[in-house]
Amino acid sequence: MVTTGLLIASLFALALGKPMGRNLQVHEAREDVPDGFSLQGAASPDTTLKLRLALVQSDFAGLEERLYDVSTPSSANYGNHLSKAEVEQYIAPKPESVDAVNAWLTENGISAKTISPAGDWMAFEVPVSKANELFDADFSVYTHEQTGLEVIRTMSYSIPADLQGHLDLVHPTITFPNPYSHLPVVSSPVKAARHAHENFTAIYGIPTTRATESSNKLAVSGFIEQFANQADLKTFLTKFRPDISSSTTFTLQTLDDGENPQNPSEAGVEANLDIQYTVGLATGVPTIFISVGEDFQDGDLEGFLDIINFLLAEDTPPQVLTTSYGQNENTISRNLANQLCNAYAQLGARGTSILFASGDGGVSGSQSSSCRNFVPTFPSGCPFMTSVGATQGVNPETAADFSSGGFSNYFGQPSYQQSAVSSYLTALGSTNKGKFNTSGRGFPDVATQGVNFEIVVDGRQEAVDGTSCASPTFASVIALLNDRLAAAGKSPLGFLNPFLYSTGASALNDVTSGSNPGCSTNGFPAKAGWDPVTGLGTPNFAKLLTAVGL
Repeated sequence: MVTTGLLIASLFALALGKPMGRNLQVHEAREDVPDGFSLQGAASPDTTLKLRLALVQSDFAGLEERLYDVSTPSSANYGNHLSKAEVEQYIAPKPESVDAVNAWLTENGISAKTISPAGDWMAFEVPVSKANELFDADFSVYTHEQTGLEVIRTMSYSIPADLQGHLDLVHPTITFPNPYSHLPVVSSPVKAARHAHENFTAIYGIPTTRATESSNKLAVSGFIEQFANQADLKTFLTKFRPDISSSTTFTLQTLDDGENPQNPSEAGVEANLDIQYTVGLATGVPTIFISVGEDFQDGDLEGFLDIINFLLAEDTPPQVLTTSYGQNENTISRNLANQLCNAYAQLGARGTSILFASGDGGVSGSQSSSCRNFVPTFPSGCPFMTSVGATQGVNPETAADFSSGGFSNYFGQPSYQQSAVSSYLTALGSTNKGKFNTSGRGFPDVATQGVNFEIVVDGRQEAVDGTSCASPTFASVIALLNDRLAAAGKSPLGFLNPFLYSTGASALNDVTSGSNPGCSTNGFPAKAGWDPVTGLGTPNFAKLLTAVGL
């Protein structure tokens, strides 16, 4: 009877297509397919999936405490950033988690490689049939109607019950990519060069004197085969910064099979914008273009993670990183959003200021779309990075109507902004009630000009608009402040927000007019103090120097 019972149990397990002896529990699921995507059918069982596992980090709460300790101006440890080894001690999974996950992988004949410095991320490849079996999933093909983008995803997946508390997530599973290219809007026709350097000097007091500290570096993220062209940079500098050598350039780093070909026809609007307005504004600061290839499943989020792990692996990562890409928060699983956000905290604890463009869809998300409730963007909702919105006009500046802003549905309000956000919500009253999460992390944090930036692409001048213009501009201001701090023997600013919302707030130009329409509303109005259109305001370099103690 025992033998017969075992045989029946074995056959039952085989029929279900699940590993023996594993009680699978649903780990992540989404209720519906993101807007614009539709189900096409089951994925071919032979298609290879490149999957990643995130192991539970041993003590992220401890790292978060240390991050705020070294990033808050009133703290005795302000500026005492953590070393690579110190960060990894908080993030490295516990040995029992590593053992449990490896045992499960071995049991299923899978060999995975570690892909993060702290050992909290692993990667392996399996066919769809195996993935469906391992995770009790239904990997299917989904198509984005407008762009034709096809992805293989599942609406839910499970993991063995005994891996709960050890395995945090599997990716890509329920997270969908942003099908749009996130590129800034190209204005037409090209207008006068309102944003040549001398105008930034007039508006924000950004100095033209050359930085002096070679150890201080500014990095620019490059994704989706956007390439920064050196000849275009030379032309740009010749026209807009004739006071510095036109041979001034950037260094290149690559990962995930990234490259940066110099064929003029391959010059990217976004990459050229970001490089021209960092090299061109942060005078003399060594600038790095980090080109992330597409050696992963699909979507940009793997690249978002990989570039941070790439920098975390360095002994001396750059002091500023600016990124002009993002997507709607609701396309991402909460677990993955948390993992990426935690990665920004790790780099911030090392002394790097992380800035992202807030998006160009007003309250309707990363880019304009139809919606009923307001759509927050990612990673702007993450509390461990600095989100940059956009303004336009001079004397006074006003909010650019495309500037994405609002409140996260995934991340709660961090303590550093509670007072500022509370004041705004009180002033807002019942406007747009029920369309956003009043207890969510508010964004953007700051802003700069974001309209009519002249750039050079393939030898020709173009004018572009977008928060893609604003993030590299504000990043350049921070890089120049870091240069002065380094020259004075002081630490870089690192994670900016505790500073910006305290001693730095009075060094920003408050923007009190304009709004960011979307979702068939006027969006949020800019008001005195912080607002979810322009944040705390735009930079005043002289006042910021005083605020950082120089």
